[in-house]
Amino acid sequence: MTLAKRTCTPARADSALGLFDLSGRVAVVTGGTRGLGLEIARAFSSAGADVVVASRKADACAEVAAALRASGGNAVGCPCHVGRWGDLDRLVETAYGAFGRVDVLVNCAGVSPVYPSLSGVTEELFDKVVAVNLKGPFRLSALVGERMVAGDGGSIINVSSTGAARPTADIVPYAAAKAGLNAMTVGFADALGPKVRVNAIMPGPFLTTISKAWDREALAVRTRTFALRRAGLAQEIAGAALYLASDASSFTTGAIITVDGGAQWSVPGGGDS
Repeated sequence: MTLAKRTCTPARADSALGLFDLSGRVAVVTGGTRGLGLEIARAFSSAGADVVVASRKADACAEVAAALRASGGNAVGCPCHVGRWGDLDRLVETAYGAFGRVDVLVNCAGVSPVYPSLSGVTEELFDKVVAVNLKGPFRLSALVGERMVAGDGGSIINVSSTGAARPTADIVPYAAAKAGLNAMTVGFADALGPKVRVNAIMPGPFLTTISKAWDREALAVRTRTFALRRAGLAQEIAGAALYLASDASSFTTGAIITVDGGAQWSVPGGGDS
């Protein structure tokens, strides 16, 4: 297997395009079977990376991995509930067992259940939101990050939400968890540097499978205040993810990169998956 270049060293490439080449690298993408995670997995595969696709459903993981292989990539699927640390241990062992290394980790899995009122938020719902959006990424980043430090380095990318900075009444537990994820990003960048870079993408509203449940009229009204006057398309997350995964961002760590179309106000639901 071709060993990957260290993603934390000064970038060297024969061309600007070469800075984004992920050939020889291994990427793990949680939440990789739909929405932004799926687009990130596809982008990494097309850039040459071997990809481990993780989500809760085994059949969805297998289907996406097969599609990536059919497109000329190398990929495996691994069912995993990121809120359960035992599942994360298995995901790490699967990735290292299949490819011998992990160079890029993307914590994209997320959940934001609807609740009737703040007092109607159950302990079970609250714990689930924190487990998937914060506790799981913490554990997975710790497990993979320490192996990266012991090896050739790497890049960790957390997918947050503009809800972390502009929370609304309907996403309070989710927004709090994503705000914690932003803080964790900076802390892990310090803890794992200089060999491992840790950054976050903070998306605004994107049109994915989850957005089908949104009130489209309300969304249209809100997006009129955006500089780009619209919500994002799922594939538009790929550029930011490729930048942070590749040598193009060799001097970027501890950063929270907003990808929201120039939003002036937050959109209920966060829209990041």
